[in-house]
Amino acid sequence: MSSQRIELPWDGRRVRIEHRWLRADDAAAPLLVFLHEGLGSVSAWRDFPAELCEAVGCRGLVYSRPGYGRSTPRAAGETWTPEYMHRQALELLPALLRALGVEQPPWLFGHSDGGSIALLYAARHAVAGTIVLAPHILVEDLSVESIAQARQAWADGDLSERLARHHDDAASAFFGWNDVWLSPAFRHWSIEDEIAGIRGPLLAVQGLDDPYGTLEQIRGIARRVPQTRLLELPDCGHAPHKDQPAAVIAAVREVMPGRRGR
Repeated sequence: MSSQRIELPWDGRRVRIEHRWLRADDAAAPLLVFLHEGLGSVSAWRDFPAELCEAVGCRGLVYSRPGYGRSTPRAAGETWTPEYMHRQALELLPALLRALGVEQPPWLFGHSDGGSIALLYAARHAVAGTIVLAPHILVEDLSVESIAQARQAWADGDLSERLARHHDDAASAFFGWNDVWLSPAFRHWSIEDEIAGIRGPLLAVQGLDDPYGTLEQIRGIARRVPQTRLLELPDCGHAPHKDQPAAVIAAVREVMPGRRGR
């Protein structure tokens, strides 16, 4: 299924947001909104959103944030501040849902940066439930070291070519994310206190071999949000939905009540 575009006001200009609906004809089904990682996009999810929506019997909305995929790239000279995930959660996502006519509280499914954005949104807005994979609630040395290695891979390897498959402007996607994570100001970033306001079901998944974060990320969530269910996966890196898709789908089926796919 091809992606669509919708225009929204953002940072003093109008930007197009690439998005794709899944199982849109099942209007009575719950809606699961997918929030991609720091280098992700609609196409970078590959087939997983469709497989998950079919398995749990829900509709899906997948979109690329500004700067990513086929959405409008960053403006010339635009740099992101440590509040960039807050802005996505508290400004861009609510505006997108309004523009698309989403009225009922959705389920959120966020990976990495998208997981942090999902947590921030859920702490301030009504949601049916929240599912996060490899989220960040604080900055760890491990994360910064791996992100610095990614910068080297951009300079010396084929990372730019691989990202170009999923982004109209691969440099916009990479440096928006990489620059802010490696900035000194970002070392103090934390959403540990903010997430305590989350209500409703919450599933937090972490791979034991994730080079971008430790178990403290999801265990820290559980200490602050008592209803959190944890899934700690061995033989799994930063992308549980790619490394262990069956385990992730099974866990989501348990946390999302009611309908099931065919």
